[in-house]
Amino acid sequence: MARNLKIILAYDGLDFAGWQVQPGLPTIQGALVSAIEHLTGEKTLPQGSGRTDAGVHALAQVATVAIESPIPPENLRKALNDVLPKSIRIFSIEVASQDFHARKAATAKTYRYRIYRDETCPPFLARYVYHYPYPLNEEHMVRAAALVVGTHDFTSFAAVDPESRSEKLEPNNVRTIYSSQWKRDGAEFIYEVRGSGFLHHMVRNMVGTFLMVGKRGPAQVNIQKILAARDRSAAAATAPAHGLVLVSVEY
Repeated sequence: MARNLKIILAYDGLDFAGWQVQPGLPTIQGALVSAIEHLTGEKTLPQGSGRTDAGVHALAQVATVAIESPIPPENLRKALNDVLPKSIRIFSIEVASQDFHARKAATAKTYRYRIYRDETCPPFLARYVYHYPYPLNEEHMVRAAALVVGTHDFTSFAAVDPESRSEKLEPNNVRTIYSSQWKRDGAEFIYEVRGSGFLHHMVRNMVGTFLMVGKRGPAQVNIQKILAARDRSAAAATAPAHGLVLVSVEY
């Protein structure tokens, strides 16, 4: 029987077209598929805890994959790191129960979005922060972030998922946010959000809307009204992908 392996990996997503395999494009899932086939000869399709967008990073993404090969997990980890791009690193591999699934078993995820506020962004940070040196009322943004905590319909903050367009049933866009907060760390203004799950582009759309609150004020950008509208056009533009990182997945 094939072993069900649980993989924890990190990646710099800027040079990839996201997690999911796409014909002719470099993806995280595609790189794993190629590396596993190179080492074992098996055609697999590792399943991630979620499909990070093009340009989004991960500190501890979780994936599961069924493999027939008897290679010990630690040896497989070392071998995969030898053949994967240096922008993808596997931290651990362990044998999981047969019914464990990286996405279906997840109970919570944490994402972090970094904004660099000083006038000049250091080049070694540029891949991982959104450089925004212009005026913002950060206190307004702190208060706005707290308003999404709780269970809400997040349709206003959800991009249309390409995979769900053909589905006849209306998508369930209700999610629970456990914590949502901005904090200052030197020149960086950092948003961290923990929730039961996240919709397509949801975190980046929330960040984009919080930025609009910081520019225009809560009187013009009302978070409660945006949530109640259940309409993507009610919220602001999507924040750039490269400032976002998947921090952790809970089970």
